Parts: sequence; structure tokens; C-alpha cells
Amino acid sequence: MSITFGNTLLSIVATALTYLFGLRIYRKSNQKSWLNPLYTVTLLLFLLLPFLHMDVKSYEKGSKIFSLLLQTGIVSLAIPIYKQFPLIRKNIKKITVGIVSDGMAGIASSVAFAFLLGLKGEVVASLLPKTATLPVALSVSSSLGGTAPLTILFVLISALFSLIVGPHVLDGCNIKSKTARGLAMGISAQALGANRSFQWGEEEGVMGSVGMTTTAILVSVTIPMGMLFIAYL
Repeated sequence: MSITFGNTLLSIVATALTYLFGLRIYRKSNQKSWLNPLYTVTLLLFLLLPFLHMDVKSYEKGSKIFSLLLQTGIVSLAIPIYKQFPLIRKNIKKITVGIVSDGMAGIASSVAFAFLLGLKGEVVASLLPKTATLPVALSVSSSLGGTAPLTILFVLISALFSLIVGPHVLDGCNIKSKTARGLAMGISAQALGANRSFQWGEEEGVMGSVGMTTTAILVSVTIPMGMLFIAYL
């Protein structure tokens, strides 16, 4: 009991301190996308755990509270969505077309990438749900036989790439629509994209949240059904 409590306390303290340090770096860098705390803190924890004599499984058990907080934070995005519901209803056709096309394109790109590199088994299962937000991606990956570390890696790489490149692509294509910009970032960069969208404005943020949540639903339904269909054939 005391060992479990000690691991939990150490995991929480280590995560909190590294996050504060990562956040400080992020702010001092004028909020450069590639220095987002999500990535710097992950790297810092990776380097720190051996010095704490703690293995990954012990850390995962001790830091479960952060997974709960992450899920709660995602659910809380429903508040601005509710406030902007008339706007969503007004643009429902654009939203539907954008989410379905972008979501399917994300899944198709994963399949093409796996085919070109000759990936198989648990690697493909971990790669397929990369367009969904992390909790959903982990759930889908697990149901397909994927592994959590690979799934996390693919989701983070996908989100970081979209977070860095996405705004430049939108500006380069002269896309000014708040709806389009928010949806694009939420669909491609998940929670990070939704967060970036809120920095642009509430309307963009709401659309980013809609894009993130509905893409997660699309992925969680489409991929398992597709795998069942392939297995049936």
C-alpha cells in the first residue's frame, strides 16, 4: 500500500514539475508549436524516469489521474459548442462534408502509408486511428490489437505535424473562413488543433472542438466496422 502511494505521489509530482518547466520553455519561446509542453514534457519524463528508478508501468499506474483529467477536459469542450449551437446548425452541411472527407482522407492516408512501408499486424493497428484524439485512438487501437506506445507515438507525430504545418497551409491557400480554419485544425491536430483554434477566436475554437470530437466518433465507428468487413470477406 505504501509503495503504491509512493509511486503515485512521485508520478504526480514528477509530471507536475516537468509540465511547469515545459510550459515555461514554451512561453519563453513565444509559443513555438514544436515546443508545445505536450512534447517537451514527454521527452523530459522519458529522460527523468530512469533517474527516479521507476519503470513505465509503474508511472502509468501512478499517473492515471492525468488520464482522467484529460478525458474531463475534452468533455468540457461541450460548453462552447453548446453556446455556439446556432452557428453549428447554420453551417451543418459544410461541417458534415468537411469532417467526413477529412476524416476518411486521414484513414486512407494511414492505410496507404502502411501499404507503402509494408507495415503489418500491431503496427498497422496502432497507426490506423492516428487521426482521432488520444483517448479514442488508444481505445480503437486496443480493440484492433495495437499497442499503446506506438499509438501514442503516431498520434503525437500526426498532431505535431498538423499543428506546425496546418496554419501555414491555411494562410498559403488564403483560407479566411473561421469555420474552415477551425474545422481543419480540430480534425488534423486533435486537441492541440482545437486549442490553437481557440487562440484565434471562439468561433474557430468551437469549430475545432466540433472537428475533433466528431472525427473521433467517425474513427471509432468506421475503422472497427471496416476491419470486420474485411475479415468477413
